Amino acid sequence: MKNFKNISSIVVNEELSWKDKIFLTFDIDWAHDDVLNDTIDLVEEANIAATWFVTHETPLLSRLRANSKFELGLHPNFNFLLEGDIRNGKNCHEVIDRMYAIVPEAVSARSHSMTQNSGILELFKSRGLTHEVNHFIPAQTHIELKPWLLWNNLVRVPYNWEDDVHCMYGLEKRLSSFIRFSGLKVFDFHPIHIFLNTENLDRYERTRPLHQKPDELIKHRYEGYGTRNRLLELLMMAKND
Repeated sequence: MKNFKNISSIVVNEELSWKDKIFLTFDIDWAHDDVLNDTIDLVEEANIAATWFVTHETPLLSRLRANSKFELGLHPNFNFLLEGDIRNGKNCHEVIDRMYAIVPEAVSARSHSMTQNSGILELFKSRGLTHEVNHFIPAQTHIELKPWLLWNNLVRVPYNWEDDVHCMYGLEKRLSSFIRFSGLKVFDFHPIHIFLNTENLDRYERTRPLHQKPDELIKHRYEGYGTRNRLLELLMMAKND
C-alpha cells in the first residue's frame, strides 16, 4: 500500500516521491451515485490512496472526504464553452470558479477531454492549484515519465494509462504489463467504465441512454476481461504490497 500515492504528494525535485510509485486517479464524469459508489467500494476495500477529479455536486463527496487516503481535485469541462455554449460559464474563469465552489479544497486538476492552454494553466495557478494532470503519453510508447515544473511553478504530472483510451487503441494487454515500466505511473479510470467492465467503446456508446439507470445498466456489464478487471488487478497489487 505504501507505493500508492496521491497526486499532491509529488515533489519534482524529490524523486522518491514519484518514481516507481502508483498514482490511481478517477474522473467521475457525472456518474450516477450508484455507479460512483460501486467504484468507491472497490477502492476503499483495497485501503489505498486515490485522487478523484470531481465534475459535479453529489452527497458522495462527503464519503470521499471522510477517507483520509483520498483527495479531491477539479475536473472542469470547457467543451461547452468551446462550442459557444455558456451553460458552464461564459468564460474559463467562470467554469473553474464553479468547480471550486464544489471542491474548494482542491489543489490539483485534470480538465475533461484534457483541455488546456497557457491561459487555463495560469488560471489554475491563480486559484491556488499546485498540480495539473492534463498531459497524456501512452504507456506503449515506452517513454519514461517524470513530473516537471511549468513556467508558473505548477507541477505538471503526465499520465500514461486511461481506460477509454486503452479501449480506443484496441489493446488486449493486462494492466500488469504496464506496471513494470520505470518512472512515474499514473492511471486514470472512470466509474462508468468500471461499472460496465468496458472492453470496447461500442458497449459504452450503445448504453448511453441507461447511464443514469444503474438497475438497467448492470445487465449490460461485460462478463469477460475488461476495465473492471484491470482495476481489480491493480487493487490486488495493494494487497501484495
